[in-house]
Amino acid sequence: MGIFQKLGFGLKKTRENVSGAIEDVLGAYEEINDDLYDELEEALVMGDVGVKTAQDIVEELRKRVNKNEVRNPKHAKIIIQQIISDMLQGGEDMGLVTIPSIILVIGVNGVGKTTTIGKLAAKYKSEGKKVILGAADTFRAAAIEQREVWADRAGVDLIKHKEGADPAAVVFDTINAGIARDCDIIICDTAGRLHNKKNLMDELGKIYRVIDRELPWSDREILLVLDATTGQNAVNQAREFMNVAEITGIALTKLDGTARGGVVLAIKNELKLPVKFIGVGEGIDDLQPFDPSAFAKALFENTAETVKEDGETGDK
Repeated sequence: MGIFQKLGFGLKKTRENVSGAIEDVLGAYEEINDDLYDELEEALVMGDVGVKTAQDIVEELRKRVNKNEVRNPKHAKIIIQQIISDMLQGGEDMGLVTIPSIILVIGVNGVGKTTTIGKLAAKYKSEGKKVILGAADTFRAAAIEQREVWADRAGVDLIKHKEGADPAAVVFDTINAGIARDCDIIICDTAGRLHNKKNLMDELGKIYRVIDRELPWSDREILLVLDATTGQNAVNQAREFMNVAEITGIALTKLDGTARGGVVLAIKNELKLPVKFIGVGEGIDDLQPFDPSAFAKALFENTAETVKEDGETGDK
């Protein structure tokens, strides 16, 4: 199954929730008017895009409808899709050029952080890059063993200390091992809890100082992993982490298991955080780089393919 087909399958529940509701509203009117706009805004809020983002989408729709003198509600769907695509654009590419480059991964327990790291490692290895992992979230029981499983699955090295060890020390050893082994990408699992903002800031500050000292010219990405099934709670969680960490992007997991994928829009529009990766399945290759245009298309169209009885494929 290709990337776009996986995205189509992965967004099935969200598509039914968001696009289905939009189509119901548009289908109930013969012309575009204020009542239609009000119902559209409500449908978007119910689709977990957030109140502010729903208002912004509808306001932009008004402008484009008036500018292009659109009267038929059916034509509004295409405009909404383009608005969403435009809203999601910008910053989605990983800025990793230096050798080595480093990725710090942050996220509370249960969001799929360890799984995301394993899939990231597999992705970069499949591109011919040499990857090393550092188990620097040292406070969760059995976490190191889980990371070992994913490192083995991805076929990459893992640097670890004992449970409860200093995270900055793990990052230090991982960086030096990565340099010694000529690695292209260093991925370090970091904070797994918002236990105390000051403690977390201190912990991350130590890690940043280690990186600044050991890899002063390296490209650096700080990814926050969020669980799409939590909807607007994911936005609130991102706000909390933004207060203590220099987040550069989001990896949004479990999109295939939720109807609340509209939260992608709130994250980008309200927090100005780019979505870098989305998880649309449980397979090791189901973590995909975020493509705003493809996401907007899959949100409104079923891009998945079905296999016909004669073995050929066709659009569903």
